[in-house]
Amino acid sequence: MPTTPANAGVVRYLVFSGSLREGSLNTRLARLAAGVIEAHGGQVDTAAMSDFDAPSFDQDAQTESGLPAGALEFQRRLEVTDAVVIASPEYNASMPGVLKNAIDWVSRVRPQPFNERHCLLMSASPSMVGGNRGLWALRVPLEHLGSRVYPDMFSLAQAHLALDDGGQIASDSLRDRFEAVIVNFMSLAEASKHYPCMKSAWIEFLGERPDPALDAAAIPASAQVAGR
Repeated sequence: MPTTPANAGVVRYLVFSGSLREGSLNTRLARLAAGVIEAHGGQVDTAAMSDFDAPSFDQDAQTESGLPAGALEFQRRLEVTDAVVIASPEYNASMPGVLKNAIDWVSRVRPQPFNERHCLLMSASPSMVGGNRGLWALRVPLEHLGSRVYPDMFSLAQAHLALDDGGQIASDSLRDRFEAVIVNFMSLAEASKHYPCMKSAWIEFLGERPDPALDAAAIPASAQVAGR
């Protein structure tokens, strides 16, 4: 159970797969990512998509009963972490419905727990595109909610062949790139945590400035997309 507050000295990472399937390639990739993070000094909270599973979003149900248990758990885990790593499968060229549903539920929380959380996206797929199309779709709601989604993403194509019997990435060059993406992401998350000037630098990178009147994290719950 995660207990370390997000303002502690160590950088804390929530790592999970967007798949409910026990033998998911993305769950295997998430475990590899967690191992790299721990090897480079990060503190990892490894979760499962089943931890955050919830009934289909329904604003009437929220009004009557509040957030379901899975959404509350997702909120709790986000609020005690600094950065998030998601290994998500691609379903019909988009993200899994169960993952989008979890995001929609947590989008109702104030203050918004996705806001300013750094996020790294990765995927594994038997296809030649490695699930990359699903990651582009996943960026949209996360960035809308204020997440600082890392520009580089990692997609493992033909993952059923790319992972060896020990669960490792068989190709030396692919394994090196996988680790480099994670380590570079960790450098950004650590700098952002310990150096507040990184926030303004990120805004400049995006080419925009925060506007409380338009910032998704400041929009009243009744106006959020999930409630329309």
